[in-house]
Amino acid sequence: MVGTKTNEREGTRAVLRHSRTSATKVRAVLDLIRGREVGEARDILRFCERDVALLVGKLLASAVANAENNNGLDPDELFVSACYADEGTTMKRWRPQARGRATRIRKRTSHVTVIVSRLPEDRLARSRARHAADLGARRARRVEAGRKARPTRRDARMPGTAPAPEQATPAQAETSGETTLGDSAETTETTETTETTDAAEGTVTADTTDAAESTERAAATDAADMSEQTEEKGE
Repeated sequence: MVGTKTNEREGTRAVLRHSRTSATKVRAVLDLIRGREVGEARDILRFCERDVALLVGKLLASAVANAENNNGLDPDELFVSACYADEGTTMKRWRPQARGRATRIRKRTSHVTVIVSRLPEDRLARSRARHAADLGARRARRVEAGRKARPTRRDARMPGTAPAPEQATPAQAETSGETTLGDSAETTETTETTETTDAAEGTVTADTTDAAESTERAAATDAADMSEQTEEKGE
């Protein structure tokens, strides 16, 4: 039994005739997108390094637009059901060679066809589930990144603001109370030590002052005695 021919396959098609590219070069790119979903096929053609990929990408976009506008299909539910390239007219040119000879140049053309159809129900269900899972994963990563980066952005925007203090638990409150009492005791001891040091410094200062006054009085008395002795010797 003969199956459905490629050019008789159902679906929405777009045809490019007399393309100035050989069919062999086009078929190498068409093999990459055959049977792929439209979104995946676009990504493959976008990163393909062959020049023919640009031509095939435009043809695929035309087929998707035909399916959306003429048949009312959703572009997200389409896939490349068939794509093929037939040989077109070959233009003959001549190139001069040595000894009066000439060599033939063949400028080949091709007819490129891309057919898109709606995905089957089972494949469409799998595609929707995969898309929903990817969307949920991206959303979760975005929310997690926002939560991690939000305090940093707020602190950078308002340097003077500080995060709200957390409410302490009873155990933390008791520990804090003990720490406060200990700090108060240490402060009291430090104050008493300071007062004692000040008192000792005051006593030392007073003793030093009394000693200086006694030395001055003794020097004055000695000077007076020497003056009296000098006066007696003069008389």
